[in-house]
Amino acid sequence: MQTSLPTPVPSRSALKRVAAIDLGTNSFHAVVADLHADGGFEVVDTLKEMVLLGEGADEHGLHPDAVDRGIAALRIFRSLCDGHGVERILAYATSAIREARNGGAFIQRAIDETGIKVNAISGLLEAELIAHGVRHGLDLGQEEHLMVDIGGGSVEFIIGTQDETRHMESLKLGVARLKAAFVRNDPPKPKDLKAMKRHIEAKIDATASVWKAGTAARSRTLIGSSGTFQAVALLIARFRDVDVPEALNGFEFTGRDVSDLLDAIAPMDRKRRSALAGLDARRIDLIVPGLTLIRSLMDAFGCDKVKISTQALREGILIRYLQKMLRKGEAHVPESSPRRKSIMELARRCNWHEAHSRHVCALSLQMFDHVAPWMELEPADRELLEYAALLHDIGYHISHRSHHKHALYIILNSDLRGFDSNEAAVIAHVARYHRRSTPKPRHAEFSALDRKVRNRIEKLAAILRVADGLDRSHYQNVKRMELETTPEEFRIRIHSLSDPELEIWGAERKSDLLRKKLGRKVVITAAPVRS
Repeated sequence: MQTSLPTPVPSRSALKRVAAIDLGTNSFHAVVADLHADGGFEVVDTLKEMVLLGEGADEHGLHPDAVDRGIAALRIFRSLCDGHGVERILAYATSAIREARNGGAFIQRAIDETGIKVNAISGLLEAELIAHGVRHGLDLGQEEHLMVDIGGGSVEFIIGTQDETRHMESLKLGVARLKAAFVRNDPPKPKDLKAMKRHIEAKIDATASVWKAGTAARSRTLIGSSGTFQAVALLIARFRDVDVPEALNGFEFTGRDVSDLLDAIAPMDRKRRSALAGLDARRIDLIVPGLTLIRSLMDAFGCDKVKISTQALREGILIRYLQKMLRKGEAHVPESSPRRKSIMELARRCNWHEAHSRHVCALSLQMFDHVAPWMELEPADRELLEYAALLHDIGYHISHRSHHKHALYIILNSDLRGFDSNEAAVIAHVARYHRRSTPKPRHAEFSALDRKVRNRIEKLAAILRVADGLDRSHYQNVKRMELETTPEEFRIRIHSLSDPELEIWGAERKSDLLRKKLGRKVVITAAPVRS
């Protein structure tokens, strides 16, 4: 007798499991996610198919072979959604389909053959969704940034801060379009690349003027999303001979990096480009137009650097859908910071011990605020301590034994959005050192870090260790602390609901590192417990 496997369902805390599908000119992307009541989402699975839908398109519309490839990709996505028990599929098509004479026929065929209803969206709506995605992945602050998403058929421009958008525009400048118009030889002729650059400059002139005419608080870092930016980032990392980051979100490169890479690749023929390590086979013919476009954009807008956002249209689709749920009263107001969202999403994925973790976090921050002047700690350190405290026990998701080491591994290998590599390392190692051994030279991952980063970890771990000890029972027995610092002692007087012996014992046995970093004896006492 055969039995079927149960269909995966959303976690208990999720409102709904949905899929967002981005049907681009070059590639189709799908992300399956659980939407949560706090306005965040947890990615369950992702899939990408390099369809090249715009390849061979002409005045009659999309080429039949490209249409077949697109429908085949949607069939795969449909299977993915069915396998994950998706309750709603949100499929949005961009320039290739919205401009094609047979775009409507493609949409109808998608409905008939896969059951997926595709919505062809305008360039401005596409830009709005991209802005949602970028802001979810990076914290732009109140400085105005230029956000650019390069597609195969169009390029979307967004000018704004974390909270406001001043300008959005969509221009027909995609890399597939540039390749078709200007790349007639292999390798491309210098005169053709110059003509491409002049064409780009002419098309973006008005948008560049809007950028330059705006606020004086403009960032010189361009935020780049899309496969083209990520492909360039990977190649630059390899040309620099640096480790390719696990997650490209937040990775930065300079205009000089782009120019050097373009100078190196432009003279190569297709065979030599195909040998470039890390370059997707279907981007071999698009990489030179992509580099030319990025270099032209940086010149036109006066940007020195590019920062990668791995989140864009499909994440924006999820966020927009969540916002509709918020307006209907189906969810709570979401966290505003992309960094905090990322931390909370990871905590939920690991079935965190929420009450204990939040309590330890509150105790840690109270101690931080008191000892910061003596330990030469900055506000940025407070934020990282907060996140390490919230995540310190997520290693239980793997096993109880050595859960502190598992926490280190999970955090280092998670795509924490908005953090640079040093910040992620601080969070991971502070969480790792909340119990058992303090940092040691023999710990290879710790020893490989910069000296200043190691010192930062030791100070924050010293605080977290004592805070964790003060909830040794995991029952939030300590309700209030009184803190006092003298030249000889750091005194902690706790007020508890019941007998505090276990909490005092837990904190005292983990106080040595704090004593060393603070340069004072740590004394923990308890106020009388009311009977």
